[in-house]
Amino acid sequence: MRSDEVRPWLALAARLLLGGVLVVAGALKVPDPAAAVRAVRAYRLLPEGLVGPVAFGLPALEVVVGLALLAGVLVRASAVAAAVLMVVFLVGIGSAWARGLQIDCGCFGGGGQVDAGQTAYPAEVARDTALLLVALALARWPHSRLALAHRLEPATP
Repeated sequence: MRSDEVRPWLALAARLLLGGVLVVAGALKVPDPAAAVRAVRAYRLLPEGLVGPVAFGLPALEVVVGLALLAGVLVRASAVAAAVLMVVFLVGIGSAWARGLQIDCGCFGGGGQVDAGQTAYPAEVARDTALLLVALALARWPHSRLALAHRLEPATP
């Protein structure tokens, strides 16, 4: 098989992986807004006035970007948005790790202070780095199989 035949299938897999992770991560935060606020506050990076809007807005953004990827609409823009989210997450986790904070990232709900030795910073950094690479690849090669965007485009003569 040639790479131009395989790449759309790989892009589909990337869309499903990245979109699925984002939808699940966002959806798990929605039912417990207090935990989302606790998680954002635990990073000690934002002024208190921004903690609430970020805690409430981030899950919605994750779900919207994830759904766009799953559906295959605005794939390049959604992949870039996902890459930006991953960079923000990596900066937040790296900052917490470097400052010795003992927190759960809150990436899939929960979050906040944890006991010493209960952090999972290396795994979180590895996961988000891998997802960043997937997002960047998808931004570079957004054309994929089973994308709704292709069904909406007019046929070329």
